[in-house]
Formats: sequence, C-alpha cells, structure tokens
Amino acid sequence: MTNITMTDTLDLDHLRGWIGRTETHDELLSPWTATAMAATVRNGSTPWQAGEALPPLWHWCYFLPTAPQNGLGPDGHAARGGFLPPVPLPRRMWAGSQFEFFAPLVLGTPSTKTSRVAEVTLKQGKGGALVFVKVQHEVHARGTLLLREFHDIVYREAAKPGETAPPQTPPADAAWTVEHRPDAPLLFRYSALTFNSHRIHYDHPYVTQVEGYDDLVVHGPLIATLLLEAAQQHNPGRAVRAYSFKAVRPLTCNKPLRVRGHAAEPDGTVSLWAEDAQGALLMQATARLA
Repeated sequence: MTNITMTDTLDLDHLRGWIGRTETHDELLSPWTATAMAATVRNGSTPWQAGEALPPLWHWCYFLPTAPQNGLGPDGHAARGGFLPPVPLPRRMWAGSQFEFFAPLVLGTPSTKTSRVAEVTLKQGKGGALVFVKVQHEVHARGTLLLREFHDIVYREAAKPGETAPPQTPPADAAWTVEHRPDAPLLFRYSALTFNSHRIHYDHPYVTQVEGYDDLVVHGPLIATLLLEAAQQHNPGRAVRAYSFKAVRPLTCNKPLRVRGHAAEPDGTVSLWAEDAQGALLMQATARLA
C-alpha cells in the first residue's frame, strides 16, 4: 500500500497562481498609535506628535488588513484564499523578514503600503511539508519610497505528539544583553496594536490543546522589535539602514527572553540574537547602521 503524504496532496501549481497578486493600504500615520507602541515596548508615557519620525518596525502597527469577524479562519487569521494563497496546512508562523530603510515614516503623513505575493515554495522538513510564502511590502509617502520589506510566512502540518526541534546554540561573547519576560498583558497589547487575532497569542485552550504549545506564544515580530530596540539603545544616534531576522524556535509566555548583540563592525553591521533561559537560540538577526 502506498503512503499518501501531505506533500502529495498539495497543489503547488494552484498555490503559485497567487504569485503577483497585490493589495494596497492607505494610512494617515496616527501619533496615538505610536504613543501606545512606546508605552508597550519602551514603558513610554509622553504623547507622540505629528511630524515625529516613526522608529523602525513600528510600521507593523499601521496599514493593517481588517478582515470581518465572519471572515476569520479557525486559527483566528483571515480565511485563506484572498490575498494570500489557500495553503491547506493548519499552522501558520512568521518565519522572518528582510528590510531596507530609505527614509523614516513621519507621523501625521498620508502613506501607502503596497504588498505583492512574490514567491510560493514547498519544502520537506523533519516535521512534514512546509510551504513558504514570500510577500514584498513597500511603503511610499508623497511619491518617495520609505521602506521595502520581504516577509516570509511558513505554513506547517499539525504538531505531532512529543515534537520538539533540537535547540541551537547562540553566538558567544555578547557585548550587551537586555532581559525581558513577556507576559500575557504584553502579548495582548501587541496583538491589539497590530490587529492580530491569531489565537496562539491569547487563547490558552487553543494554543495548548490544538497547536501543542505549553503556553501562549510570543509574537516573532515582537521579539524582532525588542532586538532592534536594544541594538539602537546600544548604538545611539545611528540610523538603521537594513535589518533582517529569522525565527529559529518559539518562546512561550512568562519565560525569560534575552536579547543580545555584538559590537558594531566598522561597516555598521551588527549581529543580534535572542535566546531563552536555557541558552537555546530563538532568533538570529543582522542590522546595518549608518
């Protein structure tokens, strides 16, 4: 008897029909949203004002799709088959991103984000089929390109009992370390600011009984933001020109998070990473500073 795998049943040609599909979001960049984000990731209490520059990665709080409540899938994401291809795998995660920053986004300025499905690829991992969807985002204001992002989304098969990825060892000799302990209120606030209804970040029965985690999952983009925030704190006055990160291992709620980095190289390159309390690598990143 032939064993039929999920890889055999995926219609990759059909999914690749979404390549080239685009969508556009216009936004008047609200100072209130920046104020709320500063309160969330910086413990800030001072209101932000129109005309101030938005820090890198805070654009994730803007240009948000607003799927109607009856248009959500069982995981809380928008039902598949609209802008993104209808990948028939149950788990969806943010695998990483690559950025170029050309000029800052300015609060109070009308801006536009255009998104395009760039690639759809199929790989076979140890846990089964993996479908990667790469989306290109560009933000313009008044005819000027401000940033370009490539966003990697991975779709995976359902978790298998006892399935855990072997931990990877992070780099050594960090020049600095910033410690966090992401809790449920932080995850709630970040989900609210990014209009993220993915149930792994707030629905404890779902994330433990359906997706197989031991607790709520910390957002990958939140870890990436905390990494870059720390890198800027340790390199004051140096603008971020490029940034890339790759998620390696998930972190769940109420566990220590260490964001760490090496000293900047002469060309402005900074190696960054996040690790858990046991020293397992959670995320690798690289920034290029002015």
